[in-house]
Amino acid sequence: MSTPKYKRIVLKLSGEALAGEQGYGIDSEVVSSIARQIKEVVDLGVQVAIVVGGGNIWRGISGAAKGIDRATADYMGMLATVMNSLALQDSLESIGVPTRVQTSIEMRQIAEPYIRRKAIRHLEKGRVVIFAAGIGNPFFSTDTTAALRAADIEAEVILMAKNNVDGVYSADPSVYPDAVKYDTLTFLDVLNQGLGVMDSTAASLCMDNDIPLIVFNISTEGNIRRVTLGEHIGTVVKGGVSNGK
Repeated sequence: MSTPKYKRIVLKLSGEALAGEQGYGIDSEVVSSIARQIKEVVDLGVQVAIVVGGGNIWRGISGAAKGIDRATADYMGMLATVMNSLALQDSLESIGVPTRVQTSIEMRQIAEPYIRRKAIRHLEKGRVVIFAAGIGNPFFSTDTTAALRAADIEAEVILMAKNNVDGVYSADPSVYPDAVKYDTLTFLDVLNQGLGVMDSTAASLCMDNDIPLIVFNISTEGNIRRVTLGEHIGTVVKGGVSNGK
C-alpha cells in the first residue's frame, strides 16, 4: 500500500521527543531520525505541517511553580519551541526537504510571521511548515496550537508523536503494568476520563472541528509513514461512538 490516507496532516512533536534518552536539550541524532521519517511522508506527496513543543528546554508551568510570573514563564516556553523548530528545520533542509518556520511572535530575522494563506501556499508547493511560538499567547499549550492550526489550514488529521509511548492507556503503563491500551476513543472519553492525551482546550477544539487525532510512538522508525498510509497503530481519538479497549 503506497497511497496515503491523508493529504494534509499536522504532526505534533513534544519537545521531549527531540531530547531522546537524555531527557533534556536537543539530541541531533534523534532530530535527524525524525527528519528522515518526515521526508518519507513528504515523498508520498503529503502536505506536512508541524507543531513542536518546548518541554525539553523549558516548561511554563514548571517555571511558574518556581516563582516566575506565569505569563513570563509561558513566553519563555514559546521561545523554546522556536529553538526546537529551527533545529528541525535545519535537519530537514540538510536532507533536501524545503521547510519554512512561521512564528506567532514576530521575529523576522529568523522566521516568517504566521500568516494562514501563506502557510497553505507553502504546503501546496510541497514545503514543510513548522509552526513555532505556540499561538503567541500565554496560558495555552502547544497541544492547543496543533488543534488551532489544524483547523486553520484544514488538515485532515493530527498525528501526535510520543516518545516511547505507543498509544493511550487507562493509566501510566510505566507505573501501572496492568494499564489497558485503547485502540479507539472519543474526545468525550478523553475529557470525561481525564486521560491526559491533550489538554481540555485542545480536545474541545478537535471535537468541535471534527479533527481526528492519532497517538503513536515516534521512537519506532517509519511510524509516521505507516500512520499516514492508514496502518492502524497507536490510538485513534475522534468523535462518535467509542469501540472501547
